[in-house]
Amino acid sequence: MKPIVSLSRRRALTLAAAGVAMAGLGRPAVSAAGARAAVVELFTSQGCSSCPPADAFLAELQATKDVIALSYHVDYWDYLGWKDTLGDPENSQRQYDYAHARGDMDVYTPQMIVDGRSHFVGSSRPVVLDAIARAQAAPPGVPLSLRNEKMELVVDIGRGADVGETTLWLMSIVPRVSVKILKGEIAGKEIVYRNVVRGLMAAGMWNGEAKTLRLPKDGVLTSDSKGCVALLQQGKVGPVLAAATWGEV
Repeated sequence: MKPIVSLSRRRALTLAAAGVAMAGLGRPAVSAAGARAAVVELFTSQGCSSCPPADAFLAELQATKDVIALSYHVDYWDYLGWKDTLGDPENSQRQYDYAHARGDMDVYTPQMIVDGRSHFVGSSRPVVLDAIARAQAAPPGVPLSLRNEKMELVVDIGRGADVGETTLWLMSIVPRVSVKILKGEIAGKEIVYRNVVRGLMAAGMWNGEAKTLRLPKDGVLTSDSKGCVALLQQGKVGPVLAAATWGEV
């Protein structure tokens, strides 16, 4: 499905940055076995009749080693008769930002984006799995870790090549949400959604130098979140240079 409505701009996000680098804990973009984790972002909606197979596929990917799977619920199908209980205009805007960055303005559900580069119909298993394999086989990216320290989330970014403007994103994650859909195109279905993004924050910029960022946990995580994902992306929403997780993801 492709939307026919326009979106307002995302409200301004607070930027925070500080300090010096240090070795970190947490799940980095490179596993202990040396494989690079692939980042898969699914844009989905409870009002989309073609989305349930993609939602089920993402659940499989979420349980797969060396894959960081994220589910973003958009709000632009709400007018069809069912307001997505997990929908957020910031998720919709992120999808539009991706389309603008690619230059194709191709926005639809279910849409999967792998490593911030290629997009596919979210239920197209062979092409998505092939893109994941390519991402995992790529050279390791920038050293990145995410950890909890008392009341703060600490992000450690290592030194790397300066590739121009680079954004550090933090995603607040609920690992499992079960929703019974009462109206709309898939009324009567109860669907379990995995790794649902409930909050987005542009947490800082990076210029190739090693640095550490400390952010208040309650300023990053939503009340229902149990985990967090850090993505370092070229530009605003370009190729993923590094990823790390904390908590239940």
